[in-house]
Amino acid sequence: MDFTEKKVSSETVYKGKILNLRVDDVELPNGKITKREVVEHAGAVAVVPLDEKNELLLVRQYRYPVGKMLLEVPAGKLEKGEDPEACAVRELAEETGCRAKDMKLLFSFYSTPGFSNEKMYVYLARGLTYLGEHPDEDEFIEASPVPLQAALDLIDRGEICDAKSIIGILAVKREMDK
Repeated sequence: MDFTEKKVSSETVYKGKILNLRVDDVELPNGKITKREVVEHAGAVAVVPLDEKNELLLVRQYRYPVGKMLLEVPAGKLEKGEDPEACAVRELAEETGCRAKDMKLLFSFYSTPGFSNEKMYVYLARGLTYLGEHPDEDEFIEASPVPLQAALDLIDRGEICDAKSIIGILAVKREMDK
C-alpha cells in the first residue's frame, strides 16, 4: 500500500535564523485532509573527535531549551549550500580549537522526522592538532577530554543525554570494535 501524503496547501508561519515553521494541509491515503507542522532546518553535523589516547574531546554548554548544561560532541548547523564535511571541519575548529588529519563520515540520520526535515551528518575526527578555539560570539562552551569508556558510562548514567552525542559516541565505539 502507498502511504504517501500529498500536500494540498502550505503556509510559512515563522522564518527564523535557525529554522522556519510551516503548516501544510495534506491529503492522507484514505482521502481525508489533515495538518502537518514542519520545522524546516538546513541540516547539521556532529563531530566525534578521538585522540591517540582514545579520549573524546567533548564540549560543555548551556542549552536554553532544556534549561541546563549538557556535555556533547561538537556540532553545528550547515550554512546554506555548505558541504557537510566542510561544516564538520569548521565546527571542530570553532568549538574545540582542533584540526583533524582524518575526517570520516560515519553516517547521516534525520533527527526528528515526525516534525522536522533536519538531517544530521556524523563524523569521526582523528589525528587532532590543537590550534586555539574561536567559538561564535553567542557561544559559551568549554572543551574537555573524556576517555571513551568514561563517555559510555556517562551515557549509561544519563549524564550525556542528547541524541547526536549518544549516537555519535556509540558509533565510534562500534567503529573501534571492528
